[in-house]
Amino acid sequence: MSRPVALVTGASRGIGRAIALALSPTHHVLVGGRNADLVGDVVAGLESAEPFAVDLTDDVALAAAVEGIERLDVLVHSAGVVAFGALADSSTAQWREALELNVVAPATLTRLLLPRLRAAHGLVVFLNSGAGLTTHRGFAVYSASKYALTALADALRLDERGRVRVTSVHPGRVATDMQAQLNTLQGTPYVPDTHLDPAEVARAVRLAVDLPPDASIDSVRINPV
Repeated sequence: MSRPVALVTGASRGIGRAIALALSPTHHVLVGGRNADLVGDVVAGLESAEPFAVDLTDDVALAAAVEGIERLDVLVHSAGVVAFGALADSSTAQWREALELNVVAPATLTRLLLPRLRAAHGLVVFLNSGAGLTTHRGFAVYSASKYALTALADALRLDERGRVRVTSVHPGRVATDMQAQLNTLQGTPYVPDTHLDPAEVARAVRLAVDLPPDASIDSVRINPV
């Protein structure tokens, strides 16, 4: 493989798909997602790509899936789940789902791939949220998971300094299916034109990817104007 290799989770739609498209001109993209058909549709539209169709919360399947990755230059964690509601109305299942997919899965995948990332002096990008910096009413579950993801990225950056670069990206509201779902949960109208385009978030990721090996963007906050 002459191209650098990038793995993007949650790449079958939304921000993850936009990032896969942004990296495609220069990278061989491993397109992550649970739905093999949707993943295949994205792969078909990229210059150099292959599927990485796996449930990130299935430890056995995930360990088997990463065995086929011999080289990795960029790892982008874009998969995630949203939740909304007061703590009093939340369930243990909601907490477990959010923490499992938003925190434990990226931690596990990163750990499994660290030897490849170290060998490449690579980059890990965590697609976080403004909710990982500031919380609001009704965001107990979601913000807790995103604050934890911020801490994970910060700790990994310290642990791997000089070997692997780590960037946290904190977008505001982005015009995606997840945002539409959140608006439904909040009982508010979904107006895509008032939100960020996923391509704008992908540009921020591309900026971090294109930096020379001796420079790093630790954290970036992106908001619609």
